[in-house]
Amino acid sequence: MPLTIVNLQRKVPLEVDLFRPVIEIISKTVEEAGNKTFAVAFVSDRRMKELNKLFRGKDSATDVLSFPHEPDEFDPDKNNLGDIVISIEQAQRQAEENGLTLEGEIKQLILHGILHLCGYDHETDNGEMNARELELREALGI
Repeated sequence: MPLTIVNLQRKVPLEVDLFRPVIEIISKTVEEAGNKTFAVAFVSDRRMKELNKLFRGKDSATDVLSFPHEPDEFDPDKNNLGDIVISIEQAQRQAEENGLTLEGEIKQLILHGILHLCGYDHETDNGEMNARELELREALGI
């Protein structure tokens, strides 16, 4: 399974290759992901705010955004789930607030992003995504 991880921010030192095995385990554990591919990008708050405004109309940074891939005639790849974008600065703040390590917070955000790529939406469901996420966190130890 080819896996793309990119660090597009410079404010927080981050060793992205540490997340490669974790992402592979998460993607194998989440049945809905079916060992499909996706990309993870780490960005700054500034860039996340731009993306959040452009795609969601919200003029603020957020922790994670997911961009599901929708196959079409120009890109028929059905094995690509899409892209996950994580604000490392926001993740760092949340880690401190929640008493987690930055690595632990990032793992949770990756899992959250994958669930969104698989079609879950905590803003419109009746708690299904949250329940699934908690179940998977326990199973994965994150």
